[in-house]
Amino acid sequence: TEILFVTIPVVCVVLEGGPGTLDTIYSAMLNGTPCVVLEGSGRIADVIAHVARSPEIPVTIDIIRNLMKTFFAQTYDTFNDPEIKEWTKMVCKKKRKTLTSADQFPNFCSSKTNESLGVEYWKSQLELAIAWNRVDLAKTEIFTEESQWESSELHWAMRSALVGNKPQFVRLLLETGVSVRDFLQDEQTLIYENLARTINYSINANTVLYFFLYQSENKAQRDPCRDLFLWAVIQNNKELAEIAWEQCTDCMCAALVASKILKKMAEEGSDADEAKDMQALASHYEKHAIGVFSECHSSDQERAQKLLVRASPFWGRTTCLRLALEADDKSFVAQSGVQVLLTQIWCGELSVDNPVWRVMFCMVFFPLIYTGFLPTNRRLKPLGCWSRLVSLYSSPQVKFYWNIVFYFAFLLLFAVVLTTDFQATPSAGELLLYICLFSLVCEEVRQVRDGTRMYIKDLWNILDVLSILLFVIGFAFRLTSELFYAGKILLCIDFVVFCLRLMAIFTISRTLGPKIIIVKKMVRGLYTNVPYLIIFGNFPTDIDKIQFDINSCSTNGTDPLKPKCPVLNEDQTPAFPEWLTIIMLCVYFLDADVVLFSLLYFTFQVVQDNTDIIWKFQRYELIKEYHSRPAAPPPFIILSHLYLVLCRRPIGYFCLLNHLRHCKDTMLLLLSTQFSSMSRC
Repeated sequence: TEILFVTIPVVCVVLEGGPGTLDTIYSAMLNGTPCVVLEGSGRIADVIAHVARSPEIPVTIDIIRNLMKTFFAQTYDTFNDPEIKEWTKMVCKKKRKTLTSADQFPNFCSSKTNESLGVEYWKSQLELAIAWNRVDLAKTEIFTEESQWESSELHWAMRSALVGNKPQFVRLLLETGVSVRDFLQDEQTLIYENLARTINYSINANTVLYFFLYQSENKAQRDPCRDLFLWAVIQNNKELAEIAWEQCTDCMCAALVASKILKKMAEEGSDADEAKDMQALASHYEKHAIGVFSECHSSDQERAQKLLVRASPFWGRTTCLRLALEADDKSFVAQSGVQVLLTQIWCGELSVDNPVWRVMFCMVFFPLIYTGFLPTNRRLKPLGCWSRLVSLYSSPQVKFYWNIVFYFAFLLLFAVVLTTDFQATPSAGELLLYICLFSLVCEEVRQVRDGTRMYIKDLWNILDVLSILLFVIGFAFRLTSELFYAGKILLCIDFVVFCLRLMAIFTISRTLGPKIIIVKKMVRGLYTNVPYLIIFGNFPTDIDKIQFDINSCSTNGTDPLKPKCPVLNEDQTPAFPEWLTIIMLCVYFLDADVVLFSLLYFTFQVVQDNTDIIWKFQRYELIKEYHSRPAAPPPFIILSHLYLVLCRRPIGYFCLLNHLRHCKDTMLLLLSTQFSSMSRC
């Protein structure tokens, strides 16, 4: 057999090193072993590399001494001159052995460029950087000034960064020039196909997401950054959502939408920790919306107010005010700029400086509006005679006052009918009462048609429905002779409910409004504490009978209807002292009272701390209700409802405006535009 001898190549690689490494290199080169010195690794490797970079300069002791000072730093003082001379000789011998820098080879220099290595090489490097999450290396080594990347060449990197949850890489790719629009329209990108299924799987279909994404088939209204932002919000990815939010076209609407979505997901989520994180992120985006609006308001108050009522084409043609209401963002609504706009809407075309008594006086004596007694908004154009009259009675403020007057009249008529005029045959006053109630029912139906989901969220609306149902049942009982008196009792109870509904008129007051909120919250909290009342509130009816009766218990426990007797003394009385029972019962009641009082006080304290914010939010709901309400008060409001029914637009008209169905606030845009018009007075 023939024996084959294989020569295995050997190379000496120098990383950093000290004087001993220099001896090793010298010995290797004497034996013909090639050495590779890596510049930048430190110490003796850098000394040799710097000498090799300058082949035309002779190697002297001074050069070596300076290089040793530079690369050995603190340990240089331990070296002596003989050692330095010996090292100089060794380096000179190495140089005579043709010690060459790799940078001197033209092929190597050209290979360091993007054009020479090719796109595939840098793609692999970028892929490794993304896998290791090394953004710093990608910035300094891959995305340099010399490299030029097309947006389409980095779509795979964007997809990897998104799927791999690398938000910093997403930011870097966006800064590099990746187009989100082109990326989402790529055939390999599945965000548009899977987003709807993800939304429907993650949260309830009643939320705003589906409407926002598919409210229109017009592709011009599709905002890729918006869709990326929604995807990140649904993933509850704070960093990625923050990056996508910065790229959104309408960032204030986007922040309010994120708050709405996260709160809804937190309500329906089963994981308590995840729900807590979602609530915190929702508050974070509410603060973002507040910050954007505050910045805009400080720059231009008028344009900032227009932003609140502008229908955003990228968010389902809805407005910021509408989104804040649906998201229950009380802090956003409580901002001073928002409240100023609400005050202008509340006053309509009347001046916000008009005192209440002037407005109420002109409500009765309307010719005074032509005398300058009640100034209109100075920023509006001069109004004609008929326009002045319409502006007076169409103002939400005037509508509210008229409804208060007629509501008191309704309660007075109700009380008179129940106390003096409730007969088997309905009287004229009772028939008028039924007409008034029918007008209230018509108004509630109109409000339900405007938005059922928002309608049932209001406690006052629930109270309205309860009062109407009680009245209908009482009226049905009243028509039968057998249940006539029961019907009257139900109507009396209904009268009390209508009186409770009267508290809603005080929500517009800055003084009484917060107090009504406190009472409402505490009453609601009282009902949740009813089980404690049942547990601690039951006490024996025969508490005064302190004498023990042997016949009230069973001695051996054989009678199932009687409790077993306690341990008895020789005289057949309980061995347990009766006076101690009374003391323990007193302590029991005292502790129960303290517990119930603490629960109510906690509710009071929580509401008191946020009373102003809650009041401003409910003030917005009241202004919104009366802005869309017909001008005529009950029972004349029936005429307005008949006009709305008879003068309805054709069905095709509503099909064209289907995307505005849920955006009742867009009507406020007309009013806001009027506020910005220049005065000619």
